[in-house]
Amino acid sequence: MRLVLISSGLALLTALLGTPLLIRFLRQHGYAQAIRVSTEGEHYPEHEGKVGTPSMGGLAILGGLLIGYLGAHLFPLRAPTVSGLLAIYLTVGLGCVGMVDDYLKIFKQRSTGVRARTKLLGQAAVALSFAWMAGHFPDSDGLTPASHAISFLRNTGLVLPTAALMLWIWFLVTATTNAVNLTDGLDGLAAGAATMTLGAFTLLSLWQYRQNCSFLDTSRCYDVRDPLDMAMFAAAAAGATFGFLWWNTAPASIFMGDTGSLALGGAIAALAILSRVELLLPLLAGLFLIITLSVIGQVGSYKLTGRRMFRMAPLHHHFEMLGWPEIQIVVRFWVVHALFVALGLGLFYAEWIRRP
Repeated sequence: MRLVLISSGLALLTALLGTPLLIRFLRQHGYAQAIRVSTEGEHYPEHEGKVGTPSMGGLAILGGLLIGYLGAHLFPLRAPTVSGLLAIYLTVGLGCVGMVDDYLKIFKQRSTGVRARTKLLGQAAVALSFAWMAGHFPDSDGLTPASHAISFLRNTGLVLPTAALMLWIWFLVTATTNAVNLTDGLDGLAAGAATMTLGAFTLLSLWQYRQNCSFLDTSRCYDVRDPLDMAMFAAAAAGATFGFLWWNTAPASIFMGDTGSLALGGAIAALAILSRVELLLPLLAGLFLIITLSVIGQVGSYKLTGRRMFRMAPLHHHFEMLGWPEIQIVVRFWVVHALFVALGLGLFYAEWIRRP
């Protein structure tokens, strides 16, 4: 527990104190993201007030995460585990993909960034390499970081061959990263929701560590590799995101950009895969799922019927077009997300209680 608190505390302080330094640097060099404005043919929410706000704030989140996680390992002089290093690899790798996108938005002033196909290819390269490595490096008990079995509250009986496992992980990573990216449209919305999800994974991984089969020999124990390190990683990610949120709430002093949203999506996906609760992700990331479904529904409805389900997608922009204040949308969406996270944790704990 002490290492988890150290990891979270270091990450929180790094992001909280480091973000204003990043803001100052970005403002001095004029590194601001292009903002979409309404035209005669297309109407967008009025975000002119956000023009000039620095982007690429995800660098502060990544810096806080790395300092928190690695610093907590320096304190007891213990090396990071393979699971922890793989989670770092996926998070930083996807953050780098997002950084390329932010570069085009900032330096080329292209509000759409890189082409969707190019971004998906970058995500696939990182996800598939992560998937291959996660299925290797067994420990002394033969456990690999990721299981070949699809998991819900723990591993199910559905075991995938290696090729299918890699495709499954690729799907999870791509879906999660793009869901967080779509949610990052209002000040603090994605950062606040991600903090809740990462906090939930911290509690979940700590419980798996306390009830791990390495210590206990009961039907309730969790056969998960490196749960303490997963708790430290989740705590560092939650702390860094929470520290960044101080500067990202409305009116935002900085945007996380794709550097932050793709990195956070990667961190959440890594935790779900390595903690073996993959199918619990729709609850622990409930708001991200709702936002994604709103986009899918909007596109599907328009193609099938020629009519749109919402005034604008993603869903938070629909409420903006209805005249809701930005801060009201963000707080209410946070409440919805908190209910999903609580339900996910409740199911996880209920399964442990009911298990003989």
